Amino acid sequence: MGRIAKRIYIILIFVFLYAPIATLIVLSFNASKTRAKWGGFTLKWYVSLFQNRDIMEALYTTLLIALLSSLIASVIGTIACIAMDSMKKRPKSILLGITNIPMLNADIVTGISLMLLFLSFGLKFGFGTILLSHITFNIPYVILSVMPRMKNINRNTFEAALDLGAPPLKAFFKVVFPDLLPGILSGFLLAFTMSLDDFIITHFTKGPGIDTLSTKIYTEVKKGIKPEMYALSTIIFTVVLLLLILVNKPEKEEKKILH
Repeated sequence: MGRIAKRIYIILIFVFLYAPIATLIVLSFNASKTRAKWGGFTLKWYVSLFQNRDIMEALYTTLLIALLSSLIASVIGTIACIAMDSMKKRPKSILLGITNIPMLNADIVTGISLMLLFLSFGLKFGFGTILLSHITFNIPYVILSVMPRMKNINRNTFEAALDLGAPPLKAFFKVVFPDLLPGILSGFLLAFTMSLDDFIITHFTKGPGIDTLSTKIYTEVKKGIKPEMYALSTIIFTVVLLLLILVNKPEKEEKKILH
């Protein structure tokens, strides 16, 4: 009885999680514009999506900002981790606590704060302000991913490389960087995902004439949900799902040696 209850509970969780996504995917192939009836299978909404210049520009802007912000945040976050790792315990704990505040802070507070900061410096709102905002809130996520790897690094190997005559920079990239790389990649992917998903901070720091996917969808929804939005959401979900499958693909079994 306990096993049956557990299975039912798990099934219900999956239904609540994926039923809305399944509905969205089905509607993206519905020939009828109304959600109340099935008008037959069609791909016209996907064709219409790629012909929509505004959405394609928003997609390009979103990907560009996500890529640039996650790359820059990864570099800054990694350097910050290296600097904090050389600090004494108390200052290091205080600084780590400060870097965690943006993750715990409400997005609307961060968005308004950045907006007021840009206004006080007289910056023109647009691509640059969005990029700076995304870099700002992405850095703590990179630090969160890289810092645990710093604790596992053996300092003796770095010092041995220096003793053998390697310059500090070369010793870092040859000895330390390979150990940090998994954490850096994890931080980069987390930052990239957070940037793609962000709406509130982008909404407060974007200027007229520029949109990311989240702000574009918000604008379109106020006018009425178009079937192209279903198609766009389906494509994004499929791409993310394929990436997850590729990343988590089990390694191939080693071939047995025939004697």
